[in-house]
Amino acid sequence: MSRAEPPHRGLAYKNDEFLDSDGARPLRILAEYLEPLRTFGLEHIEDTIVFFGSARIAPDGPFGRYYAEARELARLVTVWSNSASSARRYVVCTGGGGGIMEAANRGASEAGGKTIGLNIGLPHEQRPNPYVTPELSFEFHYFFMRKLWFAHMARALVVFPGGFGTLDELTEILTLAQTGKLDRSIVILLYGSSYWKEILNFEALVRHGMISREDLGLFQFAEDPQTALRVLQTRLGPQEKAEPEPAAPSFARSRTPEDP
Repeated sequence: MSRAEPPHRGLAYKNDEFLDSDGARPLRILAEYLEPLRTFGLEHIEDTIVFFGSARIAPDGPFGRYYAEARELARLVTVWSNSASSARRYVVCTGGGGGIMEAANRGASEAGGKTIGLNIGLPHEQRPNPYVTPELSFEFHYFFMRKLWFAHMARALVVFPGGFGTLDELTEILTLAQTGKLDRSIVILLYGSSYWKEILNFEALVRHGMISREDLGLFQFAEDPQTALRVLQTRLGPQEKAEPEPAAPSFARSRTPEDP
């Protein structure tokens, strides 16, 4: 009489029930780091210019000018980036959704450039827009992993009017810049000074001693696409590479207390 075969569970990394469980959460978090890492390496993406702003801004709505200007600025940035031979490419990156994100991806796509969308699944509002380069369209579950990828390769940040999400993303980068946690600077442009000076009272923060007057130098304002482009070109400097192209994305490195 033959003995019955014992039950076979199979390979853990092919077990969907396990991968969706609480116990496998560290694996899911790691996957949201490693999958983009591999893709950016394959696509030779090293440096990004990140556009933040509200998903609620429509081209024909009351803030429609911001949609048009985000689209135009992303187009200008991409034309500039693509114009230099043997150059460091600055790729437009957004949260992948609608509104300002769609506008920036759209402008970069219209200029013939690659453009990144770091989308996140939400019950409302957030759906991938059709202008993201398909192989550079990512879906995240964890907000903090998505924010890591915004910061990791960013050389500049252009922040259009937005709500809680935009404020969260802006203050995250401002905190990293203020505390010197990154070993390189990130250009931070607040687009539309009338909006930002009403929403955030920077002078009050200085007056109450919550930030230093020098911290106001961490960002500057822009009012139109042409001015914003000139600031980015000036602050980012020459595009020509002084070093061989790395095999992986060129990350910001988090400073430790022992670093000079």
